[in-house]
Parts: sequence; structure tokens; C-alpha cells
Amino acid sequence: MIENKLEQTLNKDTVIVICGPTASGKSSLAVSLAIYLHNMNILPEGAEIVSADSMQIYRKLDIGTAKITAADSSGIRHHMIDICEPHEYYSVAQYKREATAVIRDIQARNKIAIVCGGTGQYLSALIDGIEFVETPVDLNLRDKLSKRADEEGLASMLMELQTQDPETAARLSISDRKRIIRAHEIIVSTGKTPTEINRESRQKGPDFKFKAYCLSPDRELLYERINMRTSSMLKQGWIEETKQVIESGIPTTSTSMQAIGYRQIIAYLNGDNSLDEATSEIQQATRRYAKRQLTWFRKMPQLKWLETADQDSALKLILADLALNL
Repeated sequence: MIENKLEQTLNKDTVIVICGPTASGKSSLAVSLAIYLHNMNILPEGAEIVSADSMQIYRKLDIGTAKITAADSSGIRHHMIDICEPHEYYSVAQYKREATAVIRDIQARNKIAIVCGGTGQYLSALIDGIEFVETPVDLNLRDKLSKRADEEGLASMLMELQTQDPETAARLSISDRKRIIRAHEIIVSTGKTPTEINRESRQKGPDFKFKAYCLSPDRELLYERINMRTSSMLKQGWIEETKQVIESGIPTTSTSMQAIGYRQIIAYLNGDNSLDEATSEIQQATRRYAKRQLTWFRKMPQLKWLETADQDSALKLILADLALNL
């Protein structure tokens, strides 16, 4: 029996990860898993969920980031949601540090941590155990490099970068002005290339034992879900939510306001497009984002893929794998 094997093998030192593209159903699957573990009494205190979503960290952005509601959470405690204001900057390094502390606290209380989300950088930081090396930001140097880019052209700077750091250069295109300038800034200010810093950051390894799963439903079904969810979110009051955030004084140039959906709604509110056009643009941008998410996840060898759209089937696959492979 799977239940007996889980009772024998699953413990609080294992961190379960459930990821996938937007609208794949990962949040409800994580809640279902947490409820199952709680009802099984595998651990005295059950499980809690740690969000890995770079937009759900912002307060006030509820509908547009598809935050789980109190009713849908079924009493399962969620962490790393509503932890900063929409105008604040929040880095991957901050997420790694704070999520790690949250996971340790969950484990200290004899519970299992379930990490759930779709932000690839957040998930990679945890699963790969990246220790972020602080690289200084020199605005004067950045200004000089920006002027150099204007005078010499990005092609020249990228060619120079190909000699200094071919791995980083290979990931950049001639249109990546910000990243090309930042790469040169790092080299000048630290004496190390971005590739060298990246390798140093991965030397320590992960802080936890991870069992990671990625939902990958049929593409047509996923896109249909995205389209339907967009319409549903607009009916729930997404436009009014955006208005309230703007009226609260949050600049429309903030990172949070550049998220998919909010920027299209802002354009609609400014009279730059119709509601139908905004809706179509949100759906298209979200579909493209889902494709990018899947591309990122395919580069993570630690993930086990769940190619099903059925929640019960996905839950059974996870439980079976946990019972067999822990």
C-alpha cells in the first residue's frame, strides 16, 4: 500500500516541489497533496505551502496574480505571499534567503514543506542551492558604459564580451542592451566574469532534499485554460483592482505594474486600446509566458514530469513516486 510506504519513508527533511506553467493547476494540486498528508497523519503537524511566484509576493495584487483564496486554501497555511508592497524591489537572492528560512521553520515545527509556483528563477535558486554572490551596483560606472554603448555600439561591446566571457555572450543577443552593459559592469567592478560568479554561487549545493514535479498538460488544453481564466479574472474585478493600486500612488513604471495583464489594463484605462483588445493581448502574452516557463523547466533535470491535466491522476503519480523513491 502506498500509504504504508509513505508512513515509513516520508519525513519533514524532504521538500516537495510542485511547479508548472501558469493555469496548469499546480496551486490546487499542492493543496490537495497537503490535505492528503494531513489526513494520513504521516507527520503530527501535516504540511504547509511555500509560494514560488514572483508576482504573488506583492500585496494588493490579488486577482491579477491568481492568488489562492482562503476558501480554496482549505485551511492550509501558505507562505511567501503578500510580503512586500507593489512599489518595492525584490530580488531572487532575497527570495532564496527568505524562502530557505521559511522552509527551515516549517521543518522545525515537524511539518513537510511543499514549494509551489511557476517562477523558474526562484525554483532554480532553491533546488540548485545557489548562494548569490553580491555584485556591487556602480551607477557612475553604469552611466559610463551606457554612454560607451551609444558611442561604440552594442555589437562592439558584445564582441568584447565574447572574448572575456564566451558563455555569457552566447546567451545574449545584440538587442540585450541592459544585460550586455550589466555584464561589463560586473567584470569591471569585481574582476570576475558573470560565468565565474555563477559557478561560485553553485559550489555549495542545495540546502534540502528535494522531490520536484512539473505539471505539463496538453498545450491546447493549457491555452484554453489560460483564455478562460483571463476572462474570469476580468469578471472578478481585475480592472477595478488595477485602478485601486494606481490610485494608491503606485507608479505604473513599478516592476509589479509591468506584469502580464496589469500593463494591458493600464493601457486600456489610458484609452490606448479597447477592452476586447486588452483581453486578447493578455491571453496571448500569458500563453507566451507559459511557453517560456516550460522552456525553463525543461532545463531543470531534477524535475519529474506529470503529463496530465487531471488533478487526481497527478496526485496519485506524486504519491506513488514518493513512496517508491524516498
